Parts: sequence; structure tokens; C-alpha cells
Amino acid sequence: MKFKPQTGFTMMELLIVLVIVGLLAALVGPSLYKRVNPAKASVAKAQIQNFSGALDAYFVDVGDFPSDAEGLAALRVKPSGAEGWQGPYLKKEVPLDPWSRPYVYKSPGRNGGYEIVSYGKDGAQGGEGDNADINSWE
Repeated sequence: MKFKPQTGFTMMELLIVLVIVGLLAALVGPSLYKRVNPAKASVAKAQIQNFSGALDAYFVDVGDFPSDAEGLAALRVKPSGAEGWQGPYLKKEVPLDPWSRPYVYKSPGRNGGYEIVSYGKDGAQGGEGDNADINSWE
């Protein structure tokens, strides 16, 4: 009977590889996480700009902006009394903000017209950093 050497990894080799992978994940993970929230703020700004364009088209057709009660839904479904409505003005349903909350729409806004706000990560008015509000007028 001839002895045949076994091939494969030892338990020690596997543990060393797992430790190395864990160390790499601990070093790289936090830097990736820091990039997620600024990306969410950029998405919110882009969505607000998209709403602004749709609201401007709505205004041209109807002659006024949707009321608070009608909200952004008026960009998808014709509100009663909206003569001249040529919508839908958005291709898809009105999305939630990147933190899964509805955008706040007010008409008239601070400067007349309208305002659209996402309250950021904390969902409360005001805040700094990740919790900062994202507004249509800024």
C-alpha cells in the first residue's frame, strides 16, 4: 500500500485567512459607510429638482400650483377643478425621500409658489450634517 499525501488547508491556515479578511473589513467598512448618507442627500436634491420641473409644467398648464391638500399627488392624478391639466407630470409614482419618508409640500411657500422639503435622516425640522433639511429653495 502506497501512502498518498492529503491536500487541502489546515485549520490554522483558514483561521489566519479569516482574521485577515476581518481586519480588511474593519478598515474599509467605515469609509464606505461615510459615503452612503451624502449620496442620500444628493438623491433627495435630484428628486426635488425633478418635482420642481414637474410643478413648473403643471403651473403652465393649470395656472396655479397644487394646494397643500392636493400635494405632489396632483402631478400624477388630476385634481378636481384643475382645468387644463395635461399630466401626468411624473412618469412614476411620487417617491418617498431616501430615508423612506414622504416629502413635505407646501403651497404657497416661503417665497410664494411652493416649497418641497425632506427633513433628512432624523425626520425632524432643522439639524446638521446627515440630519440637515434638504429644501427646494436652496
